Amino acid sequence: MIEVSAAIPTFVVTLREGVEAALVVGIVLAYLKKADQARLNPWVYAGVGVGLVASVLVGVLFKGLLLTLEMSDQVYAPVVKQILEGGFSVVAIVLLSWMLVWMTQQARFLKAEVEGAITTALQQSSGAGWGVFGLVMIAVLREGFETVLFIAAKFQEGWMPTIGAVAGLLGAVAIGVLLFQLGVKINLRLFFQVMGILLLLIVSGLVVTALRHFDQAIALLAQINPDFADLCPDTSASCILGPLVWNTSGVLPDRQFPGILLKAFFGYTQTLYLAQAIGYLLFLGTIGGIYLQSLGGGLRSLSGRSDSPT
Repeated sequence: MIEVSAAIPTFVVTLREGVEAALVVGIVLAYLKKADQARLNPWVYAGVGVGLVASVLVGVLFKGLLLTLEMSDQVYAPVVKQILEGGFSVVAIVLLSWMLVWMTQQARFLKAEVEGAITTALQQSSGAGWGVFGLVMIAVLREGFETVLFIAAKFQEGWMPTIGAVAGLLGAVAIGVLLFQLGVKINLRLFFQVMGILLLLIVSGLVVTALRHFDQAIALLAQINPDFADLCPDTSASCILGPLVWNTSGVLPDRQFPGILLKAFFGYTQTLYLAQAIGYLLFLGTIGGIYLQSLGGGLRSLSGRSDSPT
């Protein structure tokens, strides 16, 4: 249960981000077919492949960096590792939040914008292929980079988040095939609403994680260098997170069922401090409020209808 739960958040993130990329790819392929330009399809597939490879390489780089720090015997390596993981968490929070709100608000214009970009590319007869390739590669790389950052922020949970990401990618591919190859009608509006709410809760939990990383970095620094001891006089407690709000380790531990599922979906932690609670509620209230307001019309149509990409 512990291993599987670690894969759930990255599965949700990758599935949602992957479907966004699959929509762009599907719209491009459908438009090329309509314009009798199917000869450019290999450029689309090349864009997908390069975008995926680039995302994997970035992920390997991040993982390698964190593993190097974990195994390093340098005095300050543990501090740097905690700061990097906290930094990855912050960047992932910003990018995923922005994409969550942006996709909701701009979904109705997605098809028109993609087709407009393809039309412009086709007008450049000598460079049409490169234009199509660039559009698709950027779309895939953007979604892949966000997922990679999220996985890097989950580094301490081992390789299960990566497995969850692979499963999410396969799920996104399956949905893309159902939509564009088999013509299956899927209510994309409902899909993105459900995935959006889950993503909002997961990213809110990432706020708690990021604050914990920065707090641990300061605690380690205070232990390593006496000059910084005043930053955290009691390294067994919180350094910058304030007083303890609750400690439910004896009642609802976050590494056992059902606490492990609450941790995966809601950011639950058995030891919650005041700054974490405030950060969680502020993020959920602010970004959640913006997202819920945008649901009124932003996802009304992803491409002219809520259940069809064409």
